[in-house]
Amino acid sequence: MKNIAVHLAEGFEEIEAISIIDVLRRANLKVTVVSVTGDLVVTGAHQIQVTADKLFEDVDYSEIEMLVLPGGMPGSANLKAHSGLREQILNFNDNGKPLGAICAAPMVFGNLGLLNNKKATCYPGFEEELHGAVITGNDVEQAGNIITGKGAGVAIKFALKIVENIKGQKAAGELGRKMVVEHM
Repeated sequence: MKNIAVHLAEGFEEIEAISIIDVLRRANLKVTVVSVTGDLVVTGAHQIQVTADKLFEDVDYSEIEMLVLPGGMPGSANLKAHSGLREQILNFNDNGKPLGAICAAPMVFGNLGLLNNKKATCYPGFEEELHGAVITGNDVEQAGNIITGKGAGVAIKFALKIVENIKGQKAAGELGRKMVVEHM
């Protein structure tokens, strides 16, 4: 079973994090919620607290097959500031492993130079942080191993795109129908 690590930092966007975790688990994918804060309880941008499964330092990244970053502020900036996470992102990208980020979080990839000449999308106003990217403004965009999403309103579509990449378009479409969501 694929193991996807969804990373939480203080100030994460709750709708994005919970929607992604929920949709991936509905698709019978293994999701590990990872706190980069040093505490299992992480507070979102709207003061909702979520308990992570593991602390960053306790994760064996050799067992993780995809990294996902929910957005929100200051959550995205806090993810960007975490040197260990940046190192893992670079390692995953170097090995062609899938990466996903939504809302403001694609700035983490942009600041690492991973979006050069690649189509990407983000929350309006963060385009300048996606260094070298071809900004599309689409709800969800995929360029090679990197999936980006625009914001909270498309979190389910973003998660279904991840499901599509792992389990195929048919599985993503069926799950979307069960959830009464139009899949791209």
